Amino acid sequence: MSVNQADLDIVTTQLGREPRGVVDIAYRTPDGQPAVVTTSPRLPDGTPFPTLYYLTDPRLTAEASRLEVAHVMKWMEARLGEDEELAADYRAAHEYFLAKRNSMEDLGTEFSGGGMPDRVKCLHVLIAYALAEGPEHFRLGTEAVALAADHGRLRGTAIPEDWPTIAELGIELSQFDFSNAE
Repeated sequence: MSVNQADLDIVTTQLGREPRGVVDIAYRTPDGQPAVVTTSPRLPDGTPFPTLYYLTDPRLTAEASRLEVAHVMKWMEARLGEDEELAADYRAAHEYFLAKRNSMEDLGTEFSGGGMPDRVKCLHVLIAYALAEGPEHFRLGTEAVALAADHGRLRGTAIPEDWPTIAELGIELSQFDFSNAE
């Protein structure tokens, strides 16, 4: 993938501001829009920016916010404390993220993003990371994207048609409270 001025113009419109430190388009939607950018670990003004993958597509950012309001993060974080395999998978995703970011520039920090490796703090980061790296890269990212795809009806437009479904992952939307998220 690569980034060009047309991509940056679209991302500017998506964000409502000029993007900073974009080095690549990490994910494009099935309908062709840039949706996740890879950012430099250090912004042009020298400010550290540890968020390697940044979600830009408004459909995805809105759905990530709805999922957060429905307490999906609390559900995920509770499972991290109970499921050793899930926690190990999340830690491995954290370590991969750090290695990839540090290969661009080492910020000398163990912070990756989204609360990793012990908490789930931001679904925007998890969704961006999962979309950039693909399905099955890490369980919580795969689940977050599946929830966005199925609850937000974004499958085939903002999210690939073949992304695992919540049914395939054993997730039921009825366990979340979307009453304040619509």
